[in-house]
Amino acid sequence: MCRPVTDHPDLLPPAPLASLGWLDFFEEQREPNETNLAPMRIAMVHRSRLTGLSETGSVELTLPVHTNTGDFAVGDWVLAHPQTRMLHRRLNRRTVLERRLEGSRTLQPAAANVDTLFIVTSCNADFNQARLERYLALANQGGANPVILLTKADMAADVDAYRRQAAELQRGLEVVPVNPRLPAAACTLAPWCGVGQTVALVGSSGVGKSTLVNTLAGPGQALPQETGGIREHNAKGRHTTTSRSLHAIAGGGWVIDTPGMRTLHVSGAAEGIATLFAEITELAPSCRFRDCTHAHEPGCAVQAAVADGRLNLERLIRWRKLLDENHHNTPRSAGPRGRRSVSG
Repeated sequence: MCRPVTDHPDLLPPAPLASLGWLDFFEEQREPNETNLAPMRIAMVHRSRLTGLSETGSVELTLPVHTNTGDFAVGDWVLAHPQTRMLHRRLNRRTVLERRLEGSRTLQPAAANVDTLFIVTSCNADFNQARLERYLALANQGGANPVILLTKADMAADVDAYRRQAAELQRGLEVVPVNPRLPAAACTLAPWCGVGQTVALVGSSGVGKSTLVNTLAGPGQALPQETGGIREHNAKGRHTTTSRSLHAIAGGGWVIDTPGMRTLHVSGAAEGIATLFAEITELAPSCRFRDCTHAHEPGCAVQAAVADGRLNLERLIRWRKLLDENHHNTPRSAGPRGRRSVSG
């Protein structure tokens, strides 16, 4: 039986670290002189303060001078003094959801240590395969498990058509129709929301992300996410989520909402793109030339697959566009490759 959900982090009772998402990955980062410090998970990031969750409940952290809260993301794990609550340091992230703002070369962290990325889209004009591919590439790059959620299915003439178009974007991809307004949505998504699991929601404004967060977090939450309608002529929504916070699900999981993102700038996602377009990646080694661009060279296995119908030409065009954008946006580094991240 699906259990209801609990309230906002500000009202959460004490909880074991494991139920907050604490893993050996984080424990192994603690130095011998840090065993007396308390692990805490960032639940809210404000302009000048951080709210954390610990085994004793919600904590308002004391920040050292010159701390930049922009360096922290909801879902981060930090070490702090248990009595003074003074922040000591942030632990390395397993995954991080980051977005590149238009005109910027830097990435802005949105959520950290996410297990599953729910990519939310509506069964209407918002549905766009190219945009979904961008989210998928970024989820792949960071190691998060992507799941596409289809909303407004009750208003679509052919839901299966949307499901098929989404499922064909990546091998093994799970696509789940869900009504964010119904309590049954929590049961539908329960396989990804178990004890200690963290999910994040991304997608355009107006597709039902904030409504879904409210449904998962339940009516008892102190600060429900504000929701808004959409402009029906173009299915574009109004931005209702402007900040991020961690919400508890009574089944044991955690959900993070993110502001709506209509424009994605892919960066540092070469491996994620390769996973997304596996059918092209696997054909490339059979090309006659090692540096084949799959555009006009003789003996191109990719072009041969397009010619005989095994590969969709539009898919190849979108692959090439993502590769070019990723190459243009990714800063060059002479050092060793570091931790993978989810970028968007």
